[in-house]
Amino acid sequence: MPQPAINKILIVAPSWVGDCMLMQPMLVRLMQRHPGCRIDVLAPSWTEKLLRQMPEVNEVIANPFPHGALQLAARYRLGKQLRAARYDQAIVLPNSWKSALPPFFADIPLRTGFVGEARYGLLNDARKLDKAALPLMVERFAQLAEDPQGGIPRPLANPKLTIGEAQCNATLHKLDLTLDKPVAVFCPGAEYGPAKRWPAAYFAEIAQRLHRQGYAVWLIGSGKDKPAADQINELAGEQCHNLCGGTDLAEAIALLACARLVISNDSGLMHLAAALNRPLLALFGSSSPQFTPPLSAQAQTVKLDIECSPCFKRECPLGHFNCMKQLTPDLVWEKLQHAIAHSN
Repeated sequence: MPQPAINKILIVAPSWVGDCMLMQPMLVRLMQRHPGCRIDVLAPSWTEKLLRQMPEVNEVIANPFPHGALQLAARYRLGKQLRAARYDQAIVLPNSWKSALPPFFADIPLRTGFVGEARYGLLNDARKLDKAALPLMVERFAQLAEDPQGGIPRPLANPKLTIGEAQCNATLHKLDLTLDKPVAVFCPGAEYGPAKRWPAAYFAEIAQRLHRQGYAVWLIGSGKDKPAADQINELAGEQCHNLCGGTDLAEAIALLACARLVISNDSGLMHLAAALNRPLLALFGSSSPQFTPPLSAQAQTVKLDIECSPCFKRECPLGHFNCMKQLTPDLVWEKLQHAIAHSN
């Protein structure tokens, strides 16, 4: 019996910027499987400007629920509002029970996702995740674009962002920046927690070395990253442009697109730099490049293989932070030489 046509799809997106970038190959695959379909995304407001850069996304619907909040009545009201769009399918990427409620209340006929928190009933296309077969997050998301027993196409396309020259120029003009020197962008933050953050003094040492080689160094991130960026800039002799907290997400993307070189902790901005295909060195400590690596031929990862890493904790549970402290500027500088040689 032929399956009903899928013309309108609602994606319940993850809360993290990097995870939203990693879902983009899934969106591409949905467009391939269902030509002409409309894809709307239910997402937190802070990811909206990234999602609007993706040509596969038709509309972004604000997900107003803070992390951990049930707000059952409000989720029911949102579901009722979504009914009017008459979606054919919902794909729920977060694994929580709560995230599956709006599509259920919206009476969307096909509701797809991994089993997660015992979501049978809320999802009528509930799938068991084979972590060994799908070790990468991007693969797990992509699997949900396929039929329940279907495999993902190999090789899976990398996430991709394309930023126009006009957008870059407008951002440079607004922020009073120029490209008269090659630009190295540092992303010193990591929203998940301090265990992912390379020490400020180490970033400052690399900034000084790059400055001596003629680079301008821009520090980008959210307002929460500004104290660390202030410290980096002070230790680097005030030679950096500290833009943390001074851009929105679309402007940060434009700045990354201008970079000849990006150095980043494991963060959302790391995934954006990879999607822009910028020469990238990604620093891993408490997390693992075996799960969420930067997906680009231009990206390198650097990580120490010490006994306690990866621990996936927000703060070092042993108190020594050796996974990042022992990742010295000399080690990073050595790794950086390939990226410098191949930057364009």
